[in-house]
Amino acid sequence: MPEQETERIDKKSLRKKGLLGILISAAALVIIFHFTETKVTWKAILKANVYILAVAFFLQFLFWFFWAVRIKYLTLYVGKNIPLSYAFEITLASGFLAAITPSSAGGEPLRVKMLYDAGVGAGESTAVVLVERILDAIFFSIALPIFVIFTGFSMKLGMEVGGLFAFSLFLFLVFLWILLKKPERIDTLSLKLEKIVARFSKKRSEGLAEKLKKEILGFRNALSILARNSRCALISICITVLIWMPEFLIPSAILAAFGCKPYFLYSITAQLLLIVISLIPLTPGASGIAEFGMSYLYSNFVPQHIIGILTALWRFITYYLNIIAGFFVVKKRYI
Repeated sequence: MPEQETERIDKKSLRKKGLLGILISAAALVIIFHFTETKVTWKAILKANVYILAVAFFLQFLFWFFWAVRIKYLTLYVGKNIPLSYAFEITLASGFLAAITPSSAGGEPLRVKMLYDAGVGAGESTAVVLVERILDAIFFSIALPIFVIFTGFSMKLGMEVGGLFAFSLFLFLVFLWILLKKPERIDTLSLKLEKIVARFSKKRSEGLAEKLKKEILGFRNALSILARNSRCALISICITVLIWMPEFLIPSAILAAFGCKPYFLYSITAQLLLIVISLIPLTPGASGIAEFGMSYLYSNFVPQHIIGILTALWRFITYYLNIIAGFFVVKKRYI
């Protein structure tokens, strides 16, 4: 369980992980620029509409803002009221950790910890973060096949990726359903976890099973509250759409800024594919995977000369800004 006092994070470790992700991303961008018409690209840069580019940056702010709104809203439903400003800090800080860990895995544990630091129980915090991920997964599972079928873009890849993702989500939801429907198994689970901790930890583990049981029950109860409230589910899904649509419109805004057709539907479809593919836990923040995936998908409908700058600006707004903004929050609280 998280400790109540603020834990410090190793600054050197953060720096190394962050630098690794940035270097991989930068190397990928250099390769992409090498295989595009760079001279034409630089001419296009000088003609960019700065006002439309500002819209692209503002869309990233909306992504952060609505994510903070969802955190605050879900937390309110489990009985805790945190300030929106603190929820915004959680969003930025978790974005930073997600950017420097494979498959964005570091973001969730930090959100749980920061909610716990704000007075939300460990079980309830875990439930809130888990529901966030389930909402995202449901949105991707529904939106991806709809956009792929509607646009006809990358049909084979889209249906294969979407089908595998939806099946994985189904298996995970079955596991959660078993946990919710059979609470008597919590005692067994708590005892098994206590034995595992005792085997690998030198610290005393007496009474750990009861503490684990309390937190698991808190997790189960919070999950039940969130799952059974249809109004909460509907509003949360709407907020989830509001989170991701601004993020998916960023490439279209960049294209428009350089005088290109924005390709809204194709771009959203490509972004959905990229999000799911980027979940593969290979590199920090999916560095390299995201850049090459972006270049490949958008090369199907975007002029060759704009691919390099489109990928670079998109990655700066959606990845590097997460590192920059999130670092200041993490530094303020944990370094």
